[in-house]
Amino acid sequence: MKVNGIIAEYNPFHNGHQHHLEFAKERNHSDYTIIAMSGNFVQRGAPALLDKYSRAQMALSCGADLVLELPTCYSASSAEYFATGAVTLLDKLGVVTHLCFGSECGDNHVIRQIAEILLEEPEEYKKALQSFLKQGQTYPSARTWALLQYDPSLSAYKDILSMPNNILGIEYVKALMRRNSQIIPDTSLRVGSDYHDKRLGTNQSSALAIRQAIFFRQDFEFLESQMPGNAYHIMAESLKQAGYIHSDDFSHILLYKLLRERAEGYTQYLDVSDELSDRIRNNLYHFGCFKNFCDLLKSKDMTYTRVSRCLLHILLDIKKETLEHYKTLDHIPYARVLGFRKSATPLLSAIKEHSSIPLVTKLADADKQLSPSALTMLKDEIRMSDIYASVAAIKTQQTMRNEYSTPIVIVE
Repeated sequence: MKVNGIIAEYNPFHNGHQHHLEFAKERNHSDYTIIAMSGNFVQRGAPALLDKYSRAQMALSCGADLVLELPTCYSASSAEYFATGAVTLLDKLGVVTHLCFGSECGDNHVIRQIAEILLEEPEEYKKALQSFLKQGQTYPSARTWALLQYDPSLSAYKDILSMPNNILGIEYVKALMRRNSQIIPDTSLRVGSDYHDKRLGTNQSSALAIRQAIFFRQDFEFLESQMPGNAYHIMAESLKQAGYIHSDDFSHILLYKLLRERAEGYTQYLDVSDELSDRIRNNLYHFGCFKNFCDLLKSKDMTYTRVSRCLLHILLDIKKETLEHYKTLDHIPYARVLGFRKSATPLLSAIKEHSSIPLVTKLADADKQLSPSALTMLKDEIRMSDIYASVAAIKTQQTMRNEYSTPIVIVE
């Protein structure tokens, strides 16, 4: 059995995602595709546009066979933690043969070459890195120049570490190497608009451009050409029923949390430095909304996205000690199913036979399946999903979604 693993957010699912899913399936002659997908919060430190069940349904209706939830402590974290969590989840299933990801580079050899250097950190590379840092260069710039000095053959790829999908791809390969995984990494050239491109294109717009069009209520009908038909109709129905979720919808919750803990500061939370904690405290009375506060706090050394992730960690109560504890559990102690295709029953059977972690399909049964530590992690995830659901419910004046009574998505 050949099984592709894909790590994704699908925020939302668009034509580029469809192309990648189909291309990877054809290239590897795979029998099934498993998606490790971010839940209700994503890597740029923001809530997902649509809830995880709608996005899982999009993926399944467009050819995926199984969608598993990547816990928020990883899905809303740095590239390294994001990759570590997702790769560990797929690796522990015991059935994934290929990890498929798009990159601006599109070259497996180059991605692996850089991953090996960054993982092993040879002495010559470390000395070069420290030298460039002492010259006042930012860490990303110093790392790039240290790589080129250590291995001049990479000179044709000097911009590789400035592109988001390349960075994630390198982290995926590092995570596979760290685990001595048998999964084969397989990158392909990313098609369509750039990750950061806000413009709607011919038919390959980025997820960011689609979100922006929705946020500003522009060109909504045009979006039908930017997404597979099934995904578009699922999104349109979800937007009609529940609307969309935006970072600013969490502004009041965030401000309350920041005010409540102002005296002791925020350094106990994941990624929050002393400097950022002080900046937050000193600027609290200038808080306007989530987005504007990120703009206020960002600096030359700290991007908007990193600030947003830090604020989300504070809001959701994700602490540094939380990740340290999860490391002792080898990061991912269970696999929670968000949805599957009925035709993927043999895949589910294979996972149950080969997986080293329990497959959770019904939350009510989780206490019988999971260890106390794993159950604590799952309940923490449910708590964070409840925060997302509460904001959505208040915004739309509808009943709040209950994680325990929400069925997993099953597609014919």
